[in-house]
Amino acid sequence: MPATPPASGAWRAGDPAGGRRFARIGDVSLERAGRLENVEMAYETWGTLSPSGDNAVLVLHALTGDSHVTGDAGPGHPTPGWWNGLIGPGRELDTDRWFVVAPNVLGGCQGSTGPSSPDPSSPEGRPYGSRFPYLTVRDQVNAELALTEVLGIDNWALVVGGSMGGMRALEWAIMAPDRVERLLVLASTAAATGDQIAWCSAQLMAIRCDANFNGGDYYDAAPGQGPHNGLGVARRIAHTTYRSEAEINLRFGRLPQQGENPLGGGGRFAVESYLDHHANKLTHRFDANSYLRLTETMNSHDVGRGRGGVAAALGRVTARSAIAAISSDRLYTPEQNAEIAAGIPDCAPLRVIDSPYGHDGFLVEVERVGEILVDLLGEPAQHALAAH
Repeated sequence: MPATPPASGAWRAGDPAGGRRFARIGDVSLERAGRLENVEMAYETWGTLSPSGDNAVLVLHALTGDSHVTGDAGPGHPTPGWWNGLIGPGRELDTDRWFVVAPNVLGGCQGSTGPSSPDPSSPEGRPYGSRFPYLTVRDQVNAELALTEVLGIDNWALVVGGSMGGMRALEWAIMAPDRVERLLVLASTAAATGDQIAWCSAQLMAIRCDANFNGGDYYDAAPGQGPHNGLGVARRIAHTTYRSEAEINLRFGRLPQQGENPLGGGGRFAVESYLDHHANKLTHRFDANSYLRLTETMNSHDVGRGRGGVAAALGRVTARSAIAAISSDRLYTPEQNAEIAAGIPDCAPLRVIDSPYGHDGFLVEVERVGEILVDLLGEPAQHALAAH
């Protein structure tokens, strides 16, 4: 059922173990044109909102993430939390102090309104499919602003996100500077580059060229007959950009997959098996149309659009900020993150996490991310103190 805050606006619900909730936020006007009607947002919370409402933290996920930031896989959660270890009593985002909220992004496929949701204009309640509109990052933030109102939260003590989540976090701090006290952007960019759009273009084409895509109206297909091959190819392309060249070469090199012969025997190299594995995982839990729309949304990202350029837009941020890059990230490079840090008035020097894991380092290097969170929040985590 949709969540409804108390009349006082003090939102005190919070399950330490998470648990998906849903909220109707009304219509969302879109930057490009038109609107989405009767939008629903899925979200999870940990901890309890304080009586003064000064302890709310907004965590924003990346492209194929969702609201399940921490916790085990289970009903409604096809994978474990993507930042396990950061949220909970005594951790960097200590739920004895902080009220943590993680929404599923508008356009996603894990509970929030997206292409697979029923289209209110369809008498039969058919999914949007090809009729789902183009979204920008600003549209997604507007939906999250509406969710914030439903939850009765006036201001965020911290807004944090990585990659696509970092794009939204940055837009939050520009669109609603009076509602963001602290900002942490990880492995992201102020505007999508030509190189990033090029990589995305190949992924979009892979899905659209799948014989089972049917222009995006494939939801009536028999099980297993959707555009899974195209989505799998898209994931293979993307995942290659998520890891570093050095790691892939060191980890796999030219090794054959165990028991297979790639040299004329129809078998695979080990790296091909690795990419197959990640493609198969995604096609079992993600919708191809959502992948398309969210990828297009990332391509739309440009904080300077209509604001006098990137530098002018970054100058609007009033939050105490930290920006972190991954040393081996070839998709959202340290130089792009340095531009964000240099442009925000109240920002610490760029933090570069030394990691061989490429762009995925912001998900893998949980301990280093935790250190940055502690510095920004101004207090050590209890479990970190115990370690010393």
